[in-house]
Amino acid sequence: MNLFEKFSIEPNNEDYYKIAFTHSSYAKVHGLKYDYERLEFLGDSILNMLVSEYLYKKYPKYGEGKLTKLRANYVCQSALVCYSHELGLNEYLKVSADEMNLTDNEVISITSDIFESFLGALFLDQGLAFTKRFIAKIIFVHIDEEKVFFNDYKSKIKEYCDSHEIKIRYGLLEEYGVPHDKTFIMEILLDGKKMGEGKGKNKKEAEQAAAHEAMINLNLIR
Repeated sequence: MNLFEKFSIEPNNEDYYKIAFTHSSYAKVHGLKYDYERLEFLGDSILNMLVSEYLYKKYPKYGEGKLTKLRANYVCQSALVCYSHELGLNEYLKVSADEMNLTDNEVISITSDIFESFLGALFLDQGLAFTKRFIAKIIFVHIDEEKVFFNDYKSKIKEYCDSHEIKIRYGLLEEYGVPHDKTFIMEILLDGKKMGEGKGKNKKEAEQAAAHEAMINLNLIR
């Protein structure tokens, strides 16, 4: 189905949406001077702002710390992947043939990226009020249902290690990407032994992924 018909959008500038679904690999192969990364950057900020506002008003007795943790659950990568799948945004993605054999982590990353880039396009083309109504239908309903997308594996493995007198250390293995769209790969060491590694858009996200893998390796979760 046509993107605009599917989401009841009367576009003012269709180019925003064309850019929103163009992966850098496709842009490179076809000699294009644009990809979705700038729109992703914009969409990320809009998403955080609107979710923050909704949580602020919904939970007037919550302090900054609790609101921050709650927001993380609804803007984390797992949540973005869920929203993207619910909307079927992958149907509109343009990626080069060379990038079709993607790793699982790359598929997850791109799937979450295009939700944010689509929000960026929506904001520029339709304005804040329309974007807020759109997010309300997709995200605010999950907030009202108290759906859990994010598990704090770092805290869980810290509790385990504290009780077993095990020292935890996280280390940066690799960092790549442009300044506004970096990727980090972190490792977790328990008593100096590597027990996992993880990838994320920031160090904290990568550390969570590493902690998750360590918990699997320790048979603490499946």
